[in-house]
Amino acid sequence: MRPAPLRSRGFTLIEIMVVVVIMAVLVSIAVLSIGVTGRDAQLDEESRRLEGLISLLHDRALLEGRDFGLRIEPGAYQFLIYDTRHDRWVNFTEESEFRRRTLPVGVTLRLELDGQEVVLKPVNGDLLGDVPPPPQVTIAASGEGTPFRLRLERETTHATASVAGDAFGKTTIVSSDHLEKAS
Repeated sequence: MRPAPLRSRGFTLIEIMVVVVIMAVLVSIAVLSIGVTGRDAQLDEESRRLEGLISLLHDRALLEGRDFGLRIEPGAYQFLIYDTRHDRWVNFTEESEFRRRTLPVGVTLRLELDGQEVVLKPVNGDLLGDVPPPPQVTIAASGEGTPFRLRLERETTHATASVAGDAFGKTTIVSSDHLEKAS
């Protein structure tokens, strides 16, 4: 009597596919939780909001014949309007979307005008009363504006997103997943 032939030991195709699926699920969970893609959704959302508000004010400046401005601090920004009767900039409080906005903790703003970085200082509203400092970025009633580049940066990860505007009021966004060249 001959012994029965031994069945070769190995994995079936089904077993291998189950292991591959499990590994794929684990890798995708790790990528989503760690944020390996480099994208920072909070920076992207804030840059889109800022770009939208600036574009809206550009359109309003043309339609209403008024000058608007953007005052930028390291962790906040605020829109201003030029009061021709009193010959000064005042806070734009007519509509809530143009209120002063404070950035989330750990996110800062960096401003460049004519390729030069501007030193941003926080504004102490208690000392100023109703007269804010003048804006760094202006949008004139003619539609022209201050060319600028505003970077939003997360301090912990150094992720950045940016909003840029040209002299004709056109704004562009670079999202946080786009790698910028070091300058």
